[in-house]
Amino acid sequence: MKKKGTKKMDMFTKEKKQLTNEQEFEIMKLVLDKFLWLGFGIMAFGLYMIISQVENVLKGFAFMIVGAILLILFMMLLVKEYKIVK
Repeated sequence: MKKKGTKKMDMFTKEKKQLTNEQEFEIMKLVLDKFLWLGFGIMAFGLYMIISQVENVLKGFAFMIVGAILLILFMMLLVKEYKIVK
C-alpha cells in the first residue's frame, strides 16, 4: 500500500536524459560565451571611462580589473571542468 505523498515523489524522480560529452561541452560553450562577453564588456566600459573622463581614471581601472578577474574566474572554471590536453 502506497503512502499518500509517494505519488508526488514519483513525478520528480523521473529518469533524466544523459548528455554526451560533446553535447555537454556545446552547452557549456554557449553559457560561457555570454559570461566572456560580459567580462570584455566590463573591461571596455572601464577603458571608455578612462578615455572619456579624465577625473574617473581610477574608476575606469577598477572596472578593467573587475572584468579581468571575471575572465580569470571563468578560465579557471573551464580548466577545472574540462582537462585541457595537448
